[in-house]
Amino acid sequence: MQTEAQYQVRPWQVSDAPSLLMAVRASLQELMRWMPWCTADYALQDALAWIDFSRTAWRERSEFPLGVIDCQSGQVVGGTGINQINSAHRIGNIGYWVSSVHVRRGIARYAAREAAKLGFDELGLHRLEIVVLPENTASQRVAESLGAWREGIARHRLFMHGRSHDAIVYSLTPEDFERD
Repeated sequence: MQTEAQYQVRPWQVSDAPSLLMAVRASLQELMRWMPWCTADYALQDALAWIDFSRTAWRERSEFPLGVIDCQSGQVVGGTGINQINSAHRIGNIGYWVSSVHVRRGIARYAAREAAKLGFDELGLHRLEIVVLPENTASQRVAESLGAWREGIARHRLFMHGRSHDAIVYSLTPEDFERD
C-alpha cells in the first residue's frame, strides 16, 4: 500500500473548504453517526468555520487539527488531529475520519499514525487516547493497528446526539508506538 506517497497530512488551509465540504457531504450518513459536528445541513460556512477554528487552535497551540489530502488531486479525503490536550499530564486525544468513498485503503491508519507522530515527536506528549463508540468497529481496527491498548469501557465518556454514551478507551504511548 503506497499510502504515504498518495496522501499528505497537514494543517488545514482556507483553500481546502470547498473540498472539505464535498468530502463531508459525500459521507453524511456515516459521519453523522460517529461525529457530533457532522449534521445533515453541513454547509460551506461550516467548513470555513472549522478551518478558521483550526488555524486559531494551531496558533494558540490548544489543539492540532489536520487535513488528509490526496496528493494527486489536492482533494480532502479526511481529517485527523490531536485535541483534548492536558499539558500538565502530557496527554491528548487522537481523532480521525475518512470520506466514505476512500475507506478501506489504509488512509485512516496512515492519518492517525501521522497525528501520533506529531503528538509524541513534536508536542512531547506521553499518552494519546483514542475514544471510540463500541459500535464503531472500523475506528477500533484503526486504533488496534497502531498498537494502541484497549483499556476498557468508560461509562458515559462521550456526549453525542443529546445523550451520554459509553465508549471504548484506547491508549498509545511512545513505547507502544512503532514509527514507520
